[in-house]
Amino acid sequence: MPELPEVETVRLELLHHLQLPLKVKQITLNRANLRNEFNLQLFKSFEGQQLLDITRRSKYLLFGFKKGGLLSHLGMTGHWRIENSDFVQRKHDHVQIHFSTGLTLIYNDPRRFGFFDGYADSTKHPLLKDIGPEPFDESFTGEVLKKNLEGRKSPIKTILMNQAVVAGVGNIYASEVLFKARIRPSKPAYKLKLTECDRIVMEIKSVLMESIRLGGSSFDDFRHVSGEKGGFQNHFLVYNQEGKPCSKCGQKIRKKVFSGRSTYWCNACQK
Repeated sequence: MPELPEVETVRLELLHHLQLPLKVKQITLNRANLRNEFNLQLFKSFEGQQLLDITRRSKYLLFGFKKGGLLSHLGMTGHWRIENSDFVQRKHDHVQIHFSTGLTLIYNDPRRFGFFDGYADSTKHPLLKDIGPEPFDESFTGEVLKKNLEGRKSPIKTILMNQAVVAGVGNIYASEVLFKARIRPSKPAYKLKLTECDRIVMEIKSVLMESIRLGGSSFDDFRHVSGEKGGFQNHFLVYNQEGKPCSKCGQKIRKKVFSGRSTYWCNACQK
């Protein structure tokens, strides 16, 4: 499932190629539902309006109009692409946003785990209002993280994936961050010292930024707007590296399932 770097990569590409604002001429829905049933009235409300901006909150894309907005979650296999007016429709093209310029923004999703919803104020949307700080916000510091870990006895790896603690960090990046911060994934979150929280925050910012620079991770189905793959999967230090030598000490990378998710670490470097 796409994490923050993948969603941010899509957002930046859409902004680059669409050159907003653009007026929506028509929205075509080629099926009745994805993960949830489509709200036809919601989509129709955007016809005739200008798409003003595309922002991101955690792992959600937010398409902002003068009146309201459209929330998009990519699910497992969802992706957006941009076509000219003479495009050939592909299998699994479920949503088409036609602009007055002749461009069409298309959402394709083979497994149909993605979903859409509307909002008047994104900060009050049920899926967004309780999300924690964005990793790149200056206000997200080691002290803030340590406060958010108080009383939490679950492994730090599991807690970093909790969107109420920090936005957008999923399974892949939690493993990578903890390796670079030299912290064992199984350590109870409440036991972390401030210096350790400082290292985690620093590495969250560093790892996510590097992944965005490389176009995200295409470990599974993620594709750019252009259809190309991301490149960060070629730089994994521990994720999906079980049995391979650690890049720092040479010991074999280990794997264990925490809270139903595969976790990777170096037993020597992460004490």
